[in-house]
Amino acid sequence: MFSFFKKKPKPEVAPLPESSAPTELAQIERVDTAAESAADVTPDTATPVAAGAVAVEAESEVAAEIVPAPVAAEQKRSWLSRLKTGLSKTSSNLSILFVGAKIDDDLYEELESALLVSDAGVEATHFLLNALKKKVKEDKLTEATQVKAALRSLLIDLLSPLQKPLVLDQHQPLVMMIAGVNGAGKTTTIGKLAKHLQAHKQSVLLAAGDTFRAAAREQLTIWGERNNVTVISQESGDPAAVAFDAVHSAQARGTNVVMVDTAGRLPTQLHLMDELKKIKRVIGKGMATAPHEILLVIDGNTGQNALAQVKAFDDALGLTGLVITKLDGTAKGGVLAAIATTRAIPVYFIGVGEQIEDLQPFDAAEFVDALLS
Repeated sequence: MFSFFKKKPKPEVAPLPESSAPTELAQIERVDTAAESAADVTPDTATPVAAGAVAVEAESEVAAEIVPAPVAAEQKRSWLSRLKTGLSKTSSNLSILFVGAKIDDDLYEELESALLVSDAGVEATHFLLNALKKKVKEDKLTEATQVKAALRSLLIDLLSPLQKPLVLDQHQPLVMMIAGVNGAGKTTTIGKLAKHLQAHKQSVLLAAGDTFRAAAREQLTIWGERNNVTVISQESGDPAAVAFDAVHSAQARGTNVVMVDTAGRLPTQLHLMDELKKIKRVIGKGMATAPHEILLVIDGNTGQNALAQVKAFDDALGLTGLVITKLDGTAKGGVLAAIATTRAIPVYFIGVGEQIEDLQPFDAAEFVDALLS
């Protein structure tokens, strides 16, 4: 699943302070991005505004696949409870269908409506209904509980391809580029991801690439101070230059992970989409194989509009993963089924709240159980 390699010697540095509680990391596939040719860019000198990130030397000589850290039973129950509560508006339309229901055309029609209302999309809805009818017939299911269990199995099979392993230590540093529309929660997500990475002994450096919105830089700086992470920032300047400086700074420091924040933009703002392409090219000038991960942050309340965002950003950048935020209180949780039947880009994390522990790796079985609870 992952390639083996020999690590280059690293300078001895102080160990990174451990997180207060171990947290599961997303499961992500590595996608190398070849550097594109572009005009030379000479970035201005960036200023670190929140010092503290240090490198951690890995013991293994091969790339380490992330294995979820042990999670206490109480902590796990707490997350599942928040997930169930967050998806309650979506699940209420689905779970109630099977209470004392007869297995007939009326049930299938109600299920179709419920899936469409949850923004599962036409393609995913028809796939699930056809597969469910076939399974009911072949397995001679007669009870509503059996049909519900069959739907659970089909949904897990549909969503499981979105669950991918994250591999660390294949690149030094691992460069992650974070994109999304305005208000999706990019900056907050970066702060939470930094905490997750630190829990896995990774040193982190943040690049404040949203140079248009002063509040974004300040917000990222606060996250950096809170997590004891360095933030590379410029008051006003070229976001590509900030990203370039961050990569070189991480290389000099021996930092494990660089996360580059970018300004929010709509897919229809072509000049801003071109700027994202430029940032990607310039990162490649700083490190030939970078960026290694290109993540799109999506507001879970956007429903079917999320598909247009995924298509536009994937076409422009070649996405390696998604982070779905704000699933708490949404009635549109079925959008993951729509994603699975269209682009099938991995969903690394889902978020159901504002706290750091409210952002957790996507697990297909947990998600489906919350939907059908």
